[in-house]
Amino acid sequence: MTNHKNTYEGPAPVMDDGWWESVLAEDERHAPSSSPRPSSHAPIRNEKKSEEPSKAQPDWSQVQELYRHDQIVSLKVTGSNRGGLLVEGEGLYGFVPFSHLVEMAGRNDALDREKFLNAYIGRTLSLKVIECVPEDGRIVLSERAALAEPGRRSELFHSLHAGERVRGTVTNVTDFGVFVDLGGVEGLIHISELSWGRVTHPNQIVQMGQPIDVQVLDLSSERCRVALSLKRLLPNPWEKVATDFSVGQVLPAVITSVLSYGAFARLDLGVEGLIHASEMLLEEGINVKDVLSVGQPVQVRILHVDAAHQRMGLSLRLNA
Repeated sequence: MTNHKNTYEGPAPVMDDGWWESVLAEDERHAPSSSPRPSSHAPIRNEKKSEEPSKAQPDWSQVQELYRHDQIVSLKVTGSNRGGLLVEGEGLYGFVPFSHLVEMAGRNDALDREKFLNAYIGRTLSLKVIECVPEDGRIVLSERAALAEPGRRSELFHSLHAGERVRGTVTNVTDFGVFVDLGGVEGLIHISELSWGRVTHPNQIVQMGQPIDVQVLDLSSERCRVALSLKRLLPNPWEKVATDFSVGQVLPAVITSVLSYGAFARLDLGVEGLIHASEMLLEEGINVKDVLSVGQPVQVRILHVDAAHQRMGLSLRLNA
């Protein structure tokens, strides 16, 4: 892992609990409480329970000790739901999110997910505790984290700092973002931090196994989370939009997305704007998809620019 000076000097977003909840929703909304009877706010769907579920509360002192010392523990898979696996053994039990399973990286198909998760039942996995919240009865574990030797997480969190540039490897690409292994700790690039332009899916930007330079935005050693950014290593093109472009200017662009109400087009600078259907010369009975397609070059006129919110209105009507 190499460190470099921060390239982008603008303010980083605040990575509060709400931000993390949104980016990890696919895994965490199905994560059950570690108590014998999961609470109503953490439903379990399609769960296959073991014949003799645990009746006692986990040994929280043991769990916290495993977490503090970044130790590896072997637990048996006793059930599954769409969010991941239920595991149990050695006086503790918890939840392994889908994205933290080594073999499941890159599998986003719902049917495949259920099939492969069910195949884990009965297996014993090497895991690390990555989240321990006694007041919520919550224990989250990771198979990915266990690939690094014990204690490596603590070393990395001690050496990482917000704003620095580090190198890692893409370990998982999901709808909401990209997981990057930094050498023993996985960080997350939220989809909004992949590009200054609009991103439909993260796989447009990066691929599994790709080495990648990222900027550290925020760290939470208590919850074993690192927020990363790819776009902040590059100059913000919207700053140039505010100074170099003007309303009424006609520029070349390329259509990047076609929708029922309009289309998005990317300018040479790398930013995108919306061409509303009302700003197209459409004959009666003709819709947007009949006249525009992704990759099509067009000439557009700038209607308005809101650089602060990274929005731009465009028109195919070149004469005001």
